Amino acid sequence: MRKRFLWVTCVSLALSFVIISWTSKVLKPAPVSQASSVTTGSTTQFFESYITNIYQTARLANFGMDNAVFERAMTGFFNLKSANKLPSDCSIVTVVDLAKSSCSKRMWIVDLKKMQLVLNTWVSHGEGSGGDIATNFSNSVDSYQSSLGFYVTNNVYQGKHGVSLRLDGMDEGFNDMAAKRDIVVHAASYVSQSSINQLGRLGRSQGCPAVSAKVINRVINTIKGKTLLFINGNDESYTSKYLDRDMAANFAFNQTNGGGQVTAAVL
Repeated sequence: MRKRFLWVTCVSLALSFVIISWTSKVLKPAPVSQASSVTTGSTTQFFESYITNIYQTARLANFGMDNAVFERAMTGFFNLKSANKLPSDCSIVTVVDLAKSSCSKRMWIVDLKKMQLVLNTWVSHGEGSGGDIATNFSNSVDSYQSSLGFYVTNNVYQGKHGVSLRLDGMDEGFNDMAAKRDIVVHAASYVSQSSINQLGRLGRSQGCPAVSAKVINRVINTIKGKTLLFINGNDESYTSKYLDRDMAANFAFNQTNGGGQVTAAVL
């Protein structure tokens, strides 16, 4: 009887040891992996450095472009590339900042490969959006207001304003009615220094980003063929899935094989 008791006791102890060992392994917290945080930090750092490098090399601050606006444009640029909305060899980004006075040259065309500012010029906003500075925005037909967000340039055609460039809005609910509204880049006589002298601001369009007749050919020839146009403005309601900064940073980072030299595949 005593031997049997000892045998049962030994078996119980052995089972207890096994159960305790198994439980400790299951419940033991897994070591915190540093890979995800390191990768996120690396991609973010690379993305910021890349944008800053272009911003400084192209001297965009000297021509009045805000760094935060350029960063938003670049975020959309990479996310649109990731979504195959822009060609892989696209390297032209056009920024329009309607948060600025119409008297200032608030359109910038940037060549990312050359890291150069191609053109800085005046651009109008819609008459329904406000006077000197645009404050109201709409995606509706006949609103005569400008629409914020990301656009991809489409085909060139001859219209009532002469040579013009169609735009496809990428942001649902904010500018995806651009084609139906005939929102295009075209020339206008009211985009000039004389209009500023006479009115204290530029003349206004029916919602189109109109430019001076003196630069229309240069503008269209530079940005035609599926390049990015980003229109910024003061509207807290504006949102876009293309403003996902982490996604843009990851795409740019991965396309350079881990943050190396930025290649044509990225641009």
